[in-house]
Amino acid sequence: MIRSPLMTVMTDAVMKASRSLKRDFGEVENLQVSRKGPGDFVSAADRKAEKILRETLEKARPGYGLVMEEGGVVQGTDPDHRWHIDPLDGTTNFLHGLPHFALSVGLERDGQIVAGVIYDPAKDELFIAERGKGAFLNNRRIRVAARMDMADAVLACGLPHIGKGDHGLFLREAAMVMNHVGGMRRWGAAALDLAYVACGRLDGYWERGLNSWDIAAGILMIREAGGFISDADGGSDPLGKKSVACGNEIVHRELLKLLKQAKG
Repeated sequence: MIRSPLMTVMTDAVMKASRSLKRDFGEVENLQVSRKGPGDFVSAADRKAEKILRETLEKARPGYGLVMEEGGVVQGTDPDHRWHIDPLDGTTNFLHGLPHFALSVGLERDGQIVAGVIYDPAKDELFIAERGKGAFLNNRRIRVAARMDMADAVLACGLPHIGKGDHGLFLREAAMVMNHVGGMRRWGAAALDLAYVACGRLDGYWERGLNSWDIAAGILMIREAGGFISDADGGSDPLGKKSVACGNEIVHRELLKLLKQAKG
């Protein structure tokens, strides 16, 4: 397990905010919910957890900038560091009482993600990674799965919802991929999809239309677990392109081939 001061700061912040989410998940029917857009919900729990994360991280590392789902971009006095914060990845799951959601925090330094924490409060699973130090799940070192045959692989994907994304492209991609793999899943929490690839539960994953707070921590998690990750078109900037495709070396390569064929 990584015991650096930075990882202590990040895990402390995430665990503190998660206590608020756990309480609210138990009272999910009583949450006040507003709508940001069609099919895209934000809850009081979401905003409260983000406030806790922000205050805790700002106290520990004053001057760092922030990129937040609810609070937007906050410029820090330190131009080299900024946090990418998702206080509740899987909001729709949360609001429907589905116990599959996470808090995600990634630290960007000089344009590179150098540390990440993803915590699933419902299952009490803490995924952490720091550049050059590996990736861990609850004190255990994790690695991507070693499956080489796509016919044996289980892949996750993201589904564009109402009013968002290219539905036609996704249907072509899904049709192409499902004809070559052992199974497909759609869990509804990008951070956990990435964490599950990192620990070998899933063999690969792709999704478009993501934001930096969805994937910053997970990108590093994949790499530190020995995996390969790019944007969905094979480029080297998933944060900038707002899409991901990942897996071990073979699965990642084959997945990109299938996505390219689907795109035409």
